Amino acid sequence: MGKTILEKIFAKHSKDEVKPGNIIWLELDIRSARDFGGANVVKNFQREYPGEKVADPDKTFFTFDCVAPAVTIPYANNQQICRDWAVEQNVTVFDVDSGIGTHVLIDNGLSAPGTTVVGTDSHMNILGAVCAFGQGMGDQDIAFAFKTGKTWFEVPPTMKIEITGKYEYPTTAKDVTLAVIKKMGASGCLGKAVEYVGETVEKMSLNERITLCSMATEMGAIITLVTPNEDVDNYFREKGITYDIADLTPDADAEYIETVKVDVDGLEPQAAAPYAPDNVKSIKELEGTEINSVFLGSCTNGRYEDFATAAKIAEGNRVKPGVMFRANPSTRGEYGRLIKDGIFDTLFNAGVIMSHASCGGCASGQLGMTGAGEVQLSTSNRNFKGKQGDGQTYLVSPAVAMASAIEGKITLPK
Repeated sequence: MGKTILEKIFAKHSKDEVKPGNIIWLELDIRSARDFGGANVVKNFQREYPGEKVADPDKTFFTFDCVAPAVTIPYANNQQICRDWAVEQNVTVFDVDSGIGTHVLIDNGLSAPGTTVVGTDSHMNILGAVCAFGQGMGDQDIAFAFKTGKTWFEVPPTMKIEITGKYEYPTTAKDVTLAVIKKMGASGCLGKAVEYVGETVEKMSLNERITLCSMATEMGAIITLVTPNEDVDNYFREKGITYDIADLTPDADAEYIETVKVDVDGLEPQAAAPYAPDNVKSIKELEGTEINSVFLGSCTNGRYEDFATAAKIAEGNRVKPGVMFRANPSTRGEYGRLIKDGIFDTLFNAGVIMSHASCGGCASGQLGMTGAGEVQLSTSNRNFKGKQGDGQTYLVSPAVAMASAIEGKITLPK
């Protein structure tokens, strides 16, 4: 019997029989913890393995991105606990100036195609965009992974989501992602791995694939995976990383539990209305809704291309008075490109509050929470009640976010 992408990755990292339903021991290429939960990982490690060392310091990392730099004493203390312990263990800390952990791992070539990666981030499965296995786990599980370099995992069944049809600007990968979630619902992929297939997906850039795979958790999926294309291949080749594409391509006789087709032909820009990511409507249904604030960033839409899209619309325009527009790039490297290419200046001159690389407004307690009665547009992946404050959040693309900020109401980009 042939293997799916996930089964092939697992087979390369386990001595156990890899088939759906089996519990296997999985060797881990990268083990990480972010500032949210990182201190508890340290405490669990110290309690369970007093005086011992991590399995491999070169494969163990901390990433500070939730509240970075710390704005509360508890976060400051937790981050320092991690820093001090990292010195003892000789492990690397991607500190508060680095950016969103999953993106930092990608940009540094650590989460490369075919690798296995765990961390305390519930969106660690975004790494499926580069055809890596990423998984968020609890503090105790990550402490065990730090100590042993492995974890146990139940092999999930795999389903296919085939995306068909062509879409054109102002429709973007974020709108395609929302269309998929509308089709699948919050639990349509529950407990399953997903392979995205179809010509539409094959043509997507790395940036677009990151957006597409960033909302796997919101569908209940273990992970969503895409076989690398030329754009992904070139990205990692420039970092000196090569791989065998056959190891990341499903076998012709691989077994799938289900196949779902999503047609995006002629798809219009979409938005997830409060208070659920799968409460998806077309922008035309929501047009004219007055807004108070906008957030551009997060692991879903925080990369250079997302900011460049917003800057094209912002050129010669300005955010409407009374609308607060906050923006956080995904990583320091992406931020540097925005400065170098003048995109920072364009957005700044348009009235955007340009802040540092981090999770930003997507993380509760970080930059720009919403107040009661406030209506926000966000390019992030969750709009649950209370997630970004007491206001109402609509999930949209960078293009819709910028166009709407200029008009002061939900607007279709021209």
